[in-house]
Amino acid sequence: MACRVSELVLGCRDPELLARFWCEVLDFVVLDREGDAMLEIGPRSGFGGPQPTIILSREVEPAPGRSRLHLDVSATDRDQDAELERLLALGARPADVGQTGQESWHVLADPEGNEFCLLRTRLDPL
Repeated sequence: MACRVSELVLGCRDPELLARFWCEVLDFVVLDREGDAMLEIGPRSGFGGPQPTIILSREVEPAPGRSRLHLDVSATDRDQDAELERLLALGARPADVGQTGQESWHVLADPEGNEFCLLRTRLDPL
């Protein structure tokens, strides 16, 4: 009956630099990499554990009016479609940040306009 924060996504100029910094600060490791555009760091146990991972995504300049940090959430007890329905009923609304329509996640905004993503991956409750 809930979601869990599964990832924190931080737009940054230099994902490698921030990955080295946050890995040292949090004793995290690099879990995934997409060229020089994105790094995912997290606990040695990997994605899906009790701590969220951090995605460091290359942004030359943040878009005006947009936060450089957003949450990714994953459902804990239902599939993505059912959780999307629940979130929309709670007051979330679809948000357009330039997605292609081919993404496996949904970009939403909370009632105050803060963007977050609903991922396809389902996690066990804590």
